[in-house]
Amino acid sequence: MEYKFEMGQGKLRVVVPKELDHHLATQLKEEADLLIETYHVKTLIFDFTNTEFMDSSGIGVLIGRSRNLSFSGGQVVATNLSRVWSRSFAFPVCNG
Repeated sequence: MEYKFEMGQGKLRVVVPKELDHHLATQLKEEADLLIETYHVKTLIFDFTNTEFMDSSGIGVLIGRSRNLSFSGGQVVATNLSRVWSRSFAFPVCNG
């Protein structure tokens, strides 16, 4: 499964695929950055419902987008993280 973007009301939701490796992380980052800039996104939501694996480059995508959005007063939210992952992140987490 590839990632998917959903836009609405200044929010961009990214449905993260089952596996987020270096190759997909690079693509996702580039596309997300373009959408964030084009549509002036203030909230970026990463939905991990289907994600079972993510390497360090995937984590870098989250951290990088969080840093970039914080400069403009935006935020990154991670949703549907497993218990193990939710303990690893300092992002706002919504499990539901």
